[in-house]
Amino acid sequence: MTLPDEARLAREGGPDALAAQLRASRADTLATFARFEQARPGLRVPQRSELNLPLWELGHIGWFQGWWTTRFPGWAQGHRADPAVARGPALRADADALYDSSAVPHAARWALPLPDAATTRAELAQQLEATLALLAGVTQADDDTLYAFRLALLHEDMHHEAALYTAHGLGLAIDDARWQPRPLPAPPASLHIAGGNVVLGRAASAPGFAFDNECGHEVALVADFEIDAQALRWDEFLPFLNHGHAHRAHWSDAGWHWHQQQGPARVAQLQRLARPGFAACWLSAHEAEAWCHWAGRRLPTEAEWVKAQRSAGAAFRWGDVWEWTASAFAPFAGFEPHPYRDYSAPWFDGRPVLKGASHLTQPRLAHPDYRNYFPAARCDLPAGLRSVAAGGR
Repeated sequence: MTLPDEARLAREGGPDALAAQLRASRADTLATFARFEQARPGLRVPQRSELNLPLWELGHIGWFQGWWTTRFPGWAQGHRADPAVARGPALRADADALYDSSAVPHAARWALPLPDAATTRAELAQQLEATLALLAGVTQADDDTLYAFRLALLHEDMHHEAALYTAHGLGLAIDDARWQPRPLPAPPASLHIAGGNVVLGRAASAPGFAFDNECGHEVALVADFEIDAQALRWDEFLPFLNHGHAHRAHWSDAGWHWHQQQGPARVAQLQRLARPGFAACWLSAHEAEAWCHWAGRRLPTEAEWVKAQRSAGAAFRWGDVWEWTASAFAPFAGFEPHPYRDYSAPWFDGRPVLKGASHLTQPRLAHPDYRNYFPAARCDLPAGLRSVAAGGR
């Protein structure tokens, strides 16, 4: 899978391309929100740690865009900007108290006095036009002056994917053909990848946009390895579900604890989710590791995934599901947080890295350097795996 043009433009394109993408992202945000409105009168969802209220999500997207563009005096300074400078006024006086995800506890969002959907949409439209006017006034378009707009765009795309998998978890059908899984062929022959040094990270000053956790410089030495050419299909996962899922020997201590908490309902849930001919999806990292143990395989490290993607070209198919790796989410050497301080640094806590993208990911966000990260227990994500032949690393 080559890099989508949308992803290249999101990170490297000029003001006109960026303005078009901001409008396209907003159209998708609103279309998915309308599906929630149709299916969930009152826009209520259960109060669970992995969910957010759709109405809060919508307001937060507009708030974030304004926080880093029209309200932020340092917007033109790029990744070197000081995030602590005083902001300009928001469109509504209580916006920071409602939508600042760094300050508003997740559990408190269900009790907030949120404006209604019509008001929120109107404020979102007003903010977008203000953002686009600021972008149109950029006279020297470079990576610094475009940084905040690119950040706002990709942030909205992340929330759109979250809205799509929230809809899936709530049983809401999304009819848009772009967000449907794609069938996979029978597994091709494994890819044999020559070992060597793998350079991870990039200079923060390198051309184009990068998230802070993609920056830095680290060299990992990997041995020769054999890796799946595509993500694991349900066809290969279901035998484990029927014959290995219940056996303690296949699970780590943490994985077995999670397994016991899930109980028999998890097996029934996976049987309902299974679609032979498609990538196994909605799996926790614990289940990915357990399948590998059962199959005599293992998860790739982040360095191996990157090495294979760079070496094998189109033979390495990615983008069907987020892929759990065996690597903990950690900074590369020389890491420096970007102005959005809470994007990466608070989450360097041992959770796994996921690589690739999913069928719910906006093509703008699908980039081989992107590092996703969620706790190993999450099974509401469009995540699966590919495996490596067991042996040395």
